[in-house]
Amino acid sequence: MADPKVCVSLEGTTVKEMADEAARANLAGADYVEVRFDRLYIKRPEAEAVEDENGEIKHVMPPESEWPARDMDSIDVDVSIQNLKESIPLPVVFTVRPHDEGGYYPGDDAQRCEVLTKAIESGVNTVDLELSIDADKRSSLVQQANDANVRVISSIHNTSTTPSAEELVAMVNENAKDGELFKFCGTVNDHQDALQIVEASFELRNSSLAFSMMALGNGGDWARLHAPVLGQSMVYATLRSEFKLSNKGLVNIRDLKNAWALMEY
Repeated sequence: MADPKVCVSLEGTTVKEMADEAARANLAGADYVEVRFDRLYIKRPEAEAVEDENGEIKHVMPPESEWPARDMDSIDVDVSIQNLKESIPLPVVFTVRPHDEGGYYPGDDAQRCEVLTKAIESGVNTVDLELSIDADKRSSLVQQANDANVRVISSIHNTSTTPSAEELVAMVNENAKDGELFKFCGTVNDHQDALQIVEASFELRNSSLAFSMMALGNGGDWARLHAPVLGQSMVYATLRSEFKLSNKGLVNIRDLKNAWALMEY
């Protein structure tokens, strides 16, 4: 049975918030934290007062896609990376997600690759390099990471659909290179989509390839909850604990650990 590592994705929008979250993730037993550096470029707004059907006022946060953006020049990349490095006690997966893969980085791909290069040079443990990056630029980043002994995650974030199990297996076989981990995150539109990820993981469970597959939406957490018997190498969890979190395909790290203990994984 696999012993997947647990990575908590940090959701703060400032260095301090990320550092505080990382400390909590460490106490909860995380093996890694994912620094979503692109989130530093958005600002958390005040909750909006909304009246429900009973006339009660509730304060609701707007969706993150509507959060205001920070000016790019307001983020000192070098200082932010150094401060994160000094304040986070766990190994870091460094990510700068672009808009077209569900992220918030406002610059172009060349600027984003510069940030990734700085992270590699800082000695970060792992760097997430989307397969959508220009082939030449990505090859250069992978070489830089290899030279610096920084592990690479090759990722695809399909924000609209989930491929078939056969397509997912082919993705892993093609993209899970030696020393790298392949990550896929899709969107579940129904339970049949969720089963595609479970089926693909089950087929790959005895493979020597390192992979992590999941989805957002109801049922997207199935592969996370059963990761130890599905051969997954890493599971992404959250510190969130709101009601019906599973409907979003997410799982709280403590709930994840408790589920594994309950199912004797």
